[in-house]
Amino acid sequence: MPGASRLEHGKIIMAYTDADFAFLRSVVFERSANVLDPSRDYLFEPRLRPLLNSTGLETLDCLVESLRQQPDPGLERSIAEAMTVNETSFFRDRAPFELLRLELLPALIRRRESSRRLRLWSAACSTGQETYSLAMLLAEHSPQLGDWQVEILGTDIFADAIARAQTGRYGRLEVNRGLPARFLLKYLQRTGDEWEIIPELRRVCRFQQRNLCSGSLLLEPYDGILLRNVMLYFSAETRCDLLVNMHRILAPDGFLILGSSEQPGEPGLFQPVLAHSTFYYKPVARLHHPR
Repeated sequence: MPGASRLEHGKIIMAYTDADFAFLRSVVFERSANVLDPSRDYLFEPRLRPLLNSTGLETLDCLVESLRQQPDPGLERSIAEAMTVNETSFFRDRAPFELLRLELLPALIRRRESSRRLRLWSAACSTGQETYSLAMLLAEHSPQLGDWQVEILGTDIFADAIARAQTGRYGRLEVNRGLPARFLLKYLQRTGDEWEIIPELRRVCRFQQRNLCSGSLLLEPYDGILLRNVMLYFSAETRCDLLVNMHRILAPDGFLILGSSEQPGEPGLFQPVLAHSTFYYKPVARLHHPR
């Protein structure tokens, strides 16, 4: 049964089957845990066109046939990356960062005065703007945190995104999205046609390629975790497993921030708190998780 067709010069020259799209959706799921709805199958053609051109494969069905005959992990990861939304910007969605600035970070710093250690995690960080935004907020407390051990970890499933984050370099359009002018002048320096995060901020940020759904998460506890706008692409089972793992590594007095349209569906793990017009989540008393 044909699922879609390609129109060229007024003629239909190729029909893709539902099986082709189902195969591609399965590749995306296996490589990223993202669940693509069949209603969005039309996106495969435009988003994979650059990949088809670079591999010499003319059509989607050629790509599917090639992978059926000889699976290629690198090519499959490229498909998943092309179909995954990597939308990000500095200080994206102002409310969570106002909450961090006004309440969560000051309170956390007070509670950590004895250990003088602070660890934050920006999960699914894409090209790193969220991670560096956290570093800028903490830098505003630099006199107080000067001799602290501060670490901000940014992770993403895609190697290309992590490689870009590690450079700390951004173009004009990227720095014009959400970054206050005073922060641009204070925390970035001009390098040719790009802007580069200053070394003082880059020293507290580190980046790793990591699959949130692989089951091999971090071992040391984190004081705060930002897991924003990623769970809405996961299945209910994947979300459940991920939240259980997040609960394991979040400090008992730490916080979890999700996207504005996301909620932790796993009961008994997190308590919602409304503050400064947005929600954050506190872990409930530690539970024993057999998984």
